Amino acid sequence: MNASLATTPHADSTAARRSDADAFERLIEPYRAELQAHCYRMLGSAADAEDALQETLLRAWRGLPRFEGRSSLRTWLYRIATNACLTMLARRPTRVMPIDYGGASDPHEPPERPLVEPVWLEPYPDQALEVEDASASSETRYERRESIELAFIAALQHLPSRQRAVLLLRDVLGLAPAEIAAALDTTPTAVYSLLQRARQTADERLPARSQQATLRTIGDRRLRELVERYLQAWDQGDVTAIIEMLADDATFSMPPRPNWYRGRAAVGAFLTALPLSGRWRWRHLPVRANGQLSLGAYQLDAAGSGHAHAIQVLAVDTNARITDITVFLTPEVFARFGLPDAVLP
Repeated sequence: MNASLATTPHADSTAARRSDADAFERLIEPYRAELQAHCYRMLGSAADAEDALQETLLRAWRGLPRFEGRSSLRTWLYRIATNACLTMLARRPTRVMPIDYGGASDPHEPPERPLVEPVWLEPYPDQALEVEDASASSETRYERRESIELAFIAALQHLPSRQRAVLLLRDVLGLAPAEIAAALDTTPTAVYSLLQRARQTADERLPARSQQATLRTIGDRRLRELVERYLQAWDQGDVTAIIEMLADDATFSMPPRPNWYRGRAAVGAFLTALPLSGRWRWRHLPVRANGQLSLGAYQLDAAGSGHAHAIQVLAVDTNARITDITVFLTPEVFARFGLPDAVLP
């Protein structure tokens, strides 16, 4: 066999059906990143998405000899991934944001202990998406990067699992109702009904403008200036400067702690009382998470070395005011974002 032929999709498909593991890896590699992003949208957790992807690939490996090609390979893989996620959702708690978990906290009270059970949404690195918005079909309602924004992921978690699946398969991936019906073992009529209810619930919870649209309106130069000012204010412990960057009703949350604060005064009081009280020093590095402005936060020791502390994800309005600050106190995810665990002085 010609060596070049062995690397074509058709040749890889034939070889993979014969239990050629290398051929299977080449066959599914173009879809790996987008499948994992789909699992993240379904589950709200990057760690769970990795587990779901592995389950998807295992099921695909076992099922490939029976794949008859009635749909595209991509659609078939999404069918497997969606059902793997539905299985996981049936036995795992819904992921939420602190703002959906309880009322706003008093900034003058000490924060509550982190919740042990995994109930919080997790951040997702842009670099793991690896899908250009232009690759979406004309049938989609949401851009690919728009569909990993925290507000969108949080809205999805309020949908029953099958509504969530239908919304993603149709409005993010652009699959036809007949394809979705086959994936979920239902009818196109049922798909339309599920989609209508899902869209209504999602629209009620989504902001009027996505972060992608807002960021384009603000422009790169103003965004760079905003990030630089915000980063400098944190590193210098300047609470006043941070407050000046906030919208009036801005929120500040820090999962896995359930506490969250609303309004410039409340956020400022919390920052003054704890993280920017002068007891700790910080260093921040820009990163991209959930298609939004984001920073990796390092807590400095006495020698000036920084240790991984949190991923901050920001939302802004069209006036370049910060509307939401989500501080994910999960230093274990730094490697996922390409950040080092420590930085030197």
